[in-house]
Amino acid sequence: MQKPISIVALQSISPLGKTLEESWHSYQNNQHCFSEQNGNLVARLSQESQDEIKKLRLSDSKYKSLDDSVLFAIYSSRKAIHEAKWKASDNFGINIGSSRGATHLFESYFKEFLKKEKTKPLSSPTTTLGNISSWVAHDLQTQGPEISHSITCSTALHAMLNGIAWINSGMCDKFLVGGSEAPLTPFTIAQMQALKIYAKKSTDFPCRALDSNKKRNSMILGEGASMACLEAGNSKHALAKIIGVGYATEVLEHNASLSTDALCFQRSMKMALEDINLNEVDIIVTHTPGTLKGDLAEINAIEKIFCNKIPALTTNKWKVGHTLGASGMLNIEMAIHMLNKQQFISVPFIESTTPKNTSKILVNAVGFGGNAVSILLSK
Repeated sequence: MQKPISIVALQSISPLGKTLEESWHSYQNNQHCFSEQNGNLVARLSQESQDEIKKLRLSDSKYKSLDDSVLFAIYSSRKAIHEAKWKASDNFGINIGSSRGATHLFESYFKEFLKKEKTKPLSSPTTTLGNISSWVAHDLQTQGPEISHSITCSTALHAMLNGIAWINSGMCDKFLVGGSEAPLTPFTIAQMQALKIYAKKSTDFPCRALDSNKKRNSMILGEGASMACLEAGNSKHALAKIIGVGYATEVLEHNASLSTDALCFQRSMKMALEDINLNEVDIIVTHTPGTLKGDLAEINAIEKIFCNKIPALTTNKWKVGHTLGASGMLNIEMAIHMLNKQQFISVPFIESTTPKNTSKILVNAVGFGGNAVSILLSK
């Protein structure tokens, strides 16, 4: 790390809740957030959270035509900068990404096009990935740089990398970063099912993320958004400090898989930990989406790096599902909970040793194409 970077605020809306307090409360029980939608398991926002998004949609005539992925981002961004006490005049940067973008709107517009062979004027501007950061900037009335991108499931952590890079360059001293995803549409779910990685059965724990003994793929999609406010330096108001970052890609064996030992994760973790004694890492929040090959590859990579002194491992996907581009920042939120509450959040169906300390936590994310990111946080 060239300079200390502080996370001074973080806010999300997800199946865990719409505030940090609600998500922490959700982590205190062993109940998952899955329900059936058209015969498929998904993790939806609570009805109360859905009502909040509906209220936001109706608050401005321009917002009626926006996809949920944009509204999720606006909602959580407003709350994040309020918590950070930022003003529009601060000219902070914005980098919010999404793996899929405006899935619902795109499918709706395309369905209409197939029937009428024409589409509406807003079909293009409201379905681009740049749509998310642009609308957040409009809503917050900021003047700083705005960036959107898709690096599949590592999108949110790549946004964090970008924010850190801008701050380290001296071009900006504050950045709003995160990811937003609203993927619970028929075509998006069908894409995951076509890969044969989607959970088929509703059981006590239908997503067996991080379970190396599972016999079938068990990924389930979830929706939500999560935003973090980054500032240069060691802020006395920091929720956590970023003390290490790593990133890597690897040559693909398959369009949707990692190598057996996840070389990209080995490289990203090694880079994030280059100035740290490995024994100092207390917990790893894994990416582990609940797939047979993906989970095992990351576990193998962790064993390669940490050998016989593996930190406590945990994940939230057994509970909240895979929120694709937003998932990395929800992992950051989970890590911040553990750092600030000094309490390990375990996976109920996996035996794990409670760590003696909770002072340094490594957070992982990876997407299609082997784009791994590792972020090391401390109190």
